[in-house]
Amino acid sequence: MATHVIIPARMASSRLPGKPLLDLAGWPMVVRVARSMMQAAVPGDGAASPWASVTVATDHADILAACQAHGVAAVMTDAQHNNGSERLAQAAQLLGLADDDIVINVQGDEPLLPPALAQACAQQLLDDADCGMSTVAHPLHERAGLHNPNIVKVVLDARGRALYFSRAAIPWWRDDPGQGEPQAVLRHVGLYAYRAGFLQAMTRLAPSPLEQIESLEQLRVLWHGHRISVHVTDSAPPGGVDTPEDLARVRAWLASR
Repeated sequence: MATHVIIPARMASSRLPGKPLLDLAGWPMVVRVARSMMQAAVPGDGAASPWASVTVATDHADILAACQAHGVAAVMTDAQHNNGSERLAQAAQLLGLADDDIVINVQGDEPLLPPALAQACAQQLLDDADCGMSTVAHPLHERAGLHNPNIVKVVLDARGRALYFSRAAIPWWRDDPGQGEPQAVLRHVGLYAYRAGFLQAMTRLAPSPLEQIESLEQLRVLWHGHRISVHVTDSAPPGGVDTPEDLARVRAWLASR
């Protein structure tokens, strides 16, 4: 059993065309994400990498060429995939991963994501043998986020497994007009780890009504009776790059370093 990082990267983006190749302090964004993961090391174990491989899965020849030019492994996947999970699953097949291997899905627009958080997500799955996948959440500290549909919330059971994900405010404090304390609410972070065999099976699951209502693909897994283990971290990881403002923020952070 080995752990692999796969970074899906599509060229199409409505708000930031060509986003994976946008320059971040001299490197294309997707290359910076991959190199950040490649430079991760096991604490206390010298320079040993926690990953067996780090690979970009793309649908565009320009992204493939940029990765190759910077020493980043990449595979070409179909352009017709409906979502990132399908692209991830095809990449895992192309890499010949075993069913019990762990696949970490790191988004190509998360250049500041700490590799340690990806390791924690993978360890969560390794420690919970009954689950096919794991993800990450953190306490929500801003009350305004409770009712922001762009902030996905998750509630857990006693074993730290997801009961439900929603864009609505969950849980709902029925008897508290102020809706309780924001830090009691968990915000979902879009970082996932999968057992490779489960990843292949997941792509064959039929879409679910709840998934279509909320526009949250992970609800398909719960709908079909599978379990998602959740690692809870104390604080939010740095945000990804979705808008020109995000791009300016990340560039400023990198310049300050």
